[in-house]
Amino acid sequence: MQSVYVITYDIGTTGVKTCVFEIGSKITLKGFASEGYGLYVLPNGGAEQDPDEWWTAMCNTTKKALSEAGVSGDDISGISFCSQMQGLVLVDKDGKALRRSMSYMDQRAEAELKEGIAHGLQIAGANVFKLLKSLKITGAVAASVKDPVYKYKWVEKNEPEIFNKVYKWLDVKEYLICRMTGEFVMTHDSAFATLLYDIRKGKRCFSEAMCKMHGVNIDHLPEIKNSTDKVGTLKADAARELGLKEGIAVFGGGGDASLIGVGAGSVNLGDTHIYSGTSGWVSTVVDKSIVDANAMIAAIVGAQEDKFNYFAELETAGKCLEWVKDHLALDEIGIYLEKVSVVDSYESVFVSLYDYMSSVIDKVPAGSGGVIFTPWLHGNRCPFEDPNARGMFFNMSLETGKSELIRAVVEGVCMHLRWFLETQEKKVKTSEVIRFVGGGALSDVTCQILADCTGRKIETIENPQNAGAVGAAVLIAVGLGLINSISDARSLIPATKSFTPDSTVKSVYDKHFEVFKRLYADNKKNFADLNSKTN
Repeated sequence: MQSVYVITYDIGTTGVKTCVFEIGSKITLKGFASEGYGLYVLPNGGAEQDPDEWWTAMCNTTKKALSEAGVSGDDISGISFCSQMQGLVLVDKDGKALRRSMSYMDQRAEAELKEGIAHGLQIAGANVFKLLKSLKITGAVAASVKDPVYKYKWVEKNEPEIFNKVYKWLDVKEYLICRMTGEFVMTHDSAFATLLYDIRKGKRCFSEAMCKMHGVNIDHLPEIKNSTDKVGTLKADAARELGLKEGIAVFGGGGDASLIGVGAGSVNLGDTHIYSGTSGWVSTVVDKSIVDANAMIAAIVGAQEDKFNYFAELETAGKCLEWVKDHLALDEIGIYLEKVSVVDSYESVFVSLYDYMSSVIDKVPAGSGGVIFTPWLHGNRCPFEDPNARGMFFNMSLETGKSELIRAVVEGVCMHLRWFLETQEKKVKTSEVIRFVGGGALSDVTCQILADCTGRKIETIENPQNAGAVGAAVLIAVGLGLINSISDARSLIPATKSFTPDSTVKSVYDKHFEVFKRLYADNKKNFADLNSKTN
């Protein structure tokens, strides 16, 4: 296969990661740059971002990534995206954003939610008749204040002068596609995330019935494209600002929940991957819509046509390790080596604080001396939903030290991921060999603990922290005809390491896991008494 260079943009909540890849016999990262931008949290629950800041960060990082790769803008054959999802970017006929983007985190539309679905006879907080209709058509239901349809309705009610100028409703990457190409489009996974999308065979379009139910002007919704489609070409003005050449093919791209699995190489039916970044999840590729309402797991539309991702999410995974770094590790486990902090010096024997933490907890026996940690620092969503749930250390003793506590945090996250696997198994068959990606997969110690806790063989890939960007590169490979379909992606993404469960610690983790699952039920009332806003 002849090698080509492509560029992908991973548009996150706090910043962009821009990657230049060479696609040949495998996908190889050649250049990388990142830059942050603002998240504007408002007193009324609003959370907004400035689309111009996304664009500026993309322009700056494009030039840096090209320089690091040693290639010019003329060498790039395709552009695509991996992006945060469920944002609301309202634009006029020229593609200009009419206001700042409302982030998926925005929670100000409580009145719109109540008026839209949280009224009358209800199940799980949703009007029973609207819930059943939504499940039949979309396979999901807009029952959260964070869902974009209620952001749309909030603008309609509170900013009518802006709403009257709306031409199209776009998501984050769709706005950037428009800015690059002048085209107004949305990929199927982004369309599904509006919860106005008809998932039924032969449909795969925005539902007039759902738009009518929610009071959405269907003309505001753009044309739907496949993630692998060439949706346009780079305009001259955008090319000039980015430092690229005019006319480069721009492909549809996908959301982070869609593409991280693709970038992990988990693309065939039954393939399971685990992600651990700020949040965490277990996702298995299935061929139909599946909902486990009791466990809050659902199959979501992904980048692959006629395939879904059966998706279970943990709010805080890597975030728990960040908490450990800030509140347990610093200056507490001999962090100063030769009186030089590894936080401040890259000349120490350890590359980073996380590496040092890994080396410390690797010396602690499995089970952390009997201590169990629950990773619910921001409530929990699955397999039980409870915003009042919190993290805790259970079963500490006089022998418990900082190192045991830190290892318990890693084990707690891994045990919750095992709980996801166990819960998914009630509906689907998960894979015996699991691809592990995200920042958590950079630590061999974490990978081994995950293998031991789950009893599964764990594989990692090169640059697992950039799996979403790799997934976007796969879409370009399909769009350019370098591979036939996304299902062929695994050949471009070989495993670089594997971790086999240690049978000698199985009994320890099996015992801890049974206790771990009981901790929520045993403390549900305690969590409510301490954390419920109504108490």
